[in-house]
Amino acid sequence: MTRRLRRRTTKDAPHRHHPLDWTALPDDATLHVFARLSYRDRAALAATCRPWRSLAASPCLWAALSLRRLDPAAAASLAPRCSPHLRRLRLAGCAAADAAPFLRATNLRSLRLSACRALTDAALAVLAARHAELRDLHIGPDPLDRVSSDALHHVALCCPRLRCLRLSGLREVAAGALAALARHCPLLHDLGFLDCQAIDETALGGLASLRFLSVAGCSGVKWATASESWAQLPALSAIDVSRTDVSPSAVSRLISHSTTLTLICALNCPSLEDEQAHSPAAFANSRGKLVLTVNTNISESIAAAAASTTLFPDTAAVPNATDLFDGTSPDLMTTWLEWVMSQSFLRIAETNPHGMNQFWLDQGAMLLLTLLRSSQDDVQERAATTLAAFAVVDEENANVDPARSEAVMREGGIPILLDLARCSRESVQSEAAKAIANLSVNPKVAQAVADQGGIAILTNMAKSVNRHVAEEAAGGLWNLSVREEHKVAIEVAGGIKTLVDLIFRWPAGSGVLERAAGALANLAADDKCSLEVAMAGGIHALVTLARSCKVDGVLEQAARALANLAAHGENNNNNAAVGREAGAIEALVQLTHSAHEGVRQEAAGALWNLSFDDRNREYIAAAGGVEALVSLCQECLNASNGLQERAAGALWGLSVSEANSIAIGREGGVPPLIALAQSEFEDVHETAAGALWNLAFYSCNSLRIVENGGVPVLVDLCTSSQSKMARFMAALTLAYMFDGRMDEVALVGTSSQGSSKIVNFEKGRRLALKHIEAFVLTFSDPQMFSMAASSSGAAALSQVAEALCIPEAGQLRCSGAEIARFIDTLRNPSSVLRACAAFALLQFTIPGGRHAVHHADLLQKAGASRVLRWAAAAATAPIEAKIFARIVLRNLELHQAGPST
Repeated sequence: MTRRLRRRTTKDAPHRHHPLDWTALPDDATLHVFARLSYRDRAALAATCRPWRSLAASPCLWAALSLRRLDPAAAASLAPRCSPHLRRLRLAGCAAADAAPFLRATNLRSLRLSACRALTDAALAVLAARHAELRDLHIGPDPLDRVSSDALHHVALCCPRLRCLRLSGLREVAAGALAALARHCPLLHDLGFLDCQAIDETALGGLASLRFLSVAGCSGVKWATASESWAQLPALSAIDVSRTDVSPSAVSRLISHSTTLTLICALNCPSLEDEQAHSPAAFANSRGKLVLTVNTNISESIAAAAASTTLFPDTAAVPNATDLFDGTSPDLMTTWLEWVMSQSFLRIAETNPHGMNQFWLDQGAMLLLTLLRSSQDDVQERAATTLAAFAVVDEENANVDPARSEAVMREGGIPILLDLARCSRESVQSEAAKAIANLSVNPKVAQAVADQGGIAILTNMAKSVNRHVAEEAAGGLWNLSVREEHKVAIEVAGGIKTLVDLIFRWPAGSGVLERAAGALANLAADDKCSLEVAMAGGIHALVTLARSCKVDGVLEQAARALANLAAHGENNNNNAAVGREAGAIEALVQLTHSAHEGVRQEAAGALWNLSFDDRNREYIAAAGGVEALVSLCQECLNASNGLQERAAGALWGLSVSEANSIAIGREGGVPPLIALAQSEFEDVHETAAGALWNLAFYSCNSLRIVENGGVPVLVDLCTSSQSKMARFMAALTLAYMFDGRMDEVALVGTSSQGSSKIVNFEKGRRLALKHIEAFVLTFSDPQMFSMAASSSGAAALSQVAEALCIPEAGQLRCSGAEIARFIDTLRNPSSVLRACAAFALLQFTIPGGRHAVHHADLLQKAGASRVLRWAAAAATAPIEAKIFARIVLRNLELHQAGPST
């Protein structure tokens, strides 16, 4: 084989780019880059070359670590770097806490643990013993249900240099433990016992070194004793009593008796709020002490106090509240106040107590955004978590308070959150993404997120190797993908491929999988995006979830996504592709047996959409779909609208074929469909009537409908349903049942027990014909019909046709056998049935209908024009039948003359 070469000219010669030698960067620049990476990324880069390996071991890079997961093996591998250098450590989970000693970080100064509800006395004692140099120990916000005062005593003995201790949810803080802290920790100046059940108030008053004290959320406090005792603390500068039942008299006592106290933080304290409601001047004469409640303007109060230097004596001037919270001030009061406010705001948002809505709107949202600018990582993280929580008013149905979410947007919160989502700290990233996701449920906020580049940011975040970051980013894309204009933007940003990849990257991460599948389900509802999902391997990914996952939320979204992919049968081949995917239909049939209603509903919806494909109908039947869906219809009579509609709809789709229709009747599908036809939901009327219409095409099923009391139900549906389509299909079902084809079967008859009997259905026939006629007459306008009958022009017929049109009927597709039956009914002795057949053909051939051309072709091939002309001219026919037949003839002429639609 030879290859023809073309001489390159100067014009088309490639540009010569010298490769960038990253190792040539100055060490300080490289260290700056390394500092913004996670320890995993630093380890990966360190393996590339010797210079970077040396830089990656720099002490400044290992002074602080924040890890969500840590096991003994990983801790041991990190120990050589951590042992001499690590000073600050943040961990999540009891397993990580148990592995912390293996880091051998003997010089650790700060340890912060979260998600440690199962932490035991023994584990906490080991942590304290291995880290005797600790200055700060924070454990929360999850309650420490299994930690007692014995462990607290051990901490005091092992960590004599402790300066800050903050614990959440202790069952009891006993006098002995507090005495040990007072005796062995003389430098302890910041103490927080949050949401504790019992505290010895008197013993707490013995910690003379305390400057900052928080008992927020604590229950059972004897406030008279506490206020007397704590007012005597010689160095106490600030106290946090938020979310407690502290009394106004206790606060007044602290104000009047303490000579050092400058700040009382009392957010969401009902007794104080009631006092201020009755007496707005309450606590106004506070002797230079600032009392913060939800009824005070917190920002202005802090700024005024800071300006007078009474609250922040170490700071000469603080111009405004933003400067106060931005972390530029080294003042301990600022740091402490940010921390306690972020804690209380989070708890208040999670519990959503009555009466807080106006606070959130007036100043809460602004304060949270201010806290997002804090220099403290955990404060930023909690503020983002609070923004995610405070807007949600109904988590189960994903409803957000529009005023709260828009308050965040109005205060400039969206760009702040997007900036945090791009920061290098993964814990802050995930919480910022969660806030963006929740706020984006509001359409206005979603638009703001999209306008400011949020879709690209979330797509990039979804590629993170950190599962929590990827999960929250996928949640953001899920909520944004609800709006049509955002679907294409997500596709353009590469979001579809990213979401599909997430399913394979995190097979055990149920949160990631549910959000990714939910986003793909929304995207699959769009024609173009549906194709992209399939091209990106989405069908295989979603079927894999449907087959192997055990989590209901994931299964529900996977089934919904497959349903939406299969809904574009005429626009692309995704419907057939889903059916061809190995195990897809079997998995969906199996999901109809799920204990979770949402899973059953979406699986039935997927099978309904798939049943529009001829091959898929047979695959579903072969996989046991008929039996499964009949069983589902029997079980869902008291279920939701969505489940009833989809269960009946799936049987409607399957019943198109003769074998399936007969099988549905044989398996007992008629009684539940009759019951669903009596549902309180109009949508269910339509699907149940549609299924019964298909079933009634076969005489054996018509007989079953009669035997199971279906005639009065269909009559009632034909007469009183608010849905025109339900009334239309109920009338057609009755017409099939009593057009004469069932007569012979009825005379021989088979009961549900299998014994022969004679069925007397004359009464049912008369009842059916009476109400079919009444249905047809509801579309009759005597004046308009008379004008059309006396006119030979097309305009009058067009006017009548427009008035008669049922738009939804244009979506129905009839087979050649069904069209032939309607033609045959035009010759029926009953003028009522002739009028009904002509009315049906009118609906099926109206130009612009989805299948109008198909029906017109079938009528032309069957030679229907001659029968229609006879029906239009019959002297004994009612005027309605004549007009209907003339309109059908006109429709056929229009289809024959005009271009195909």
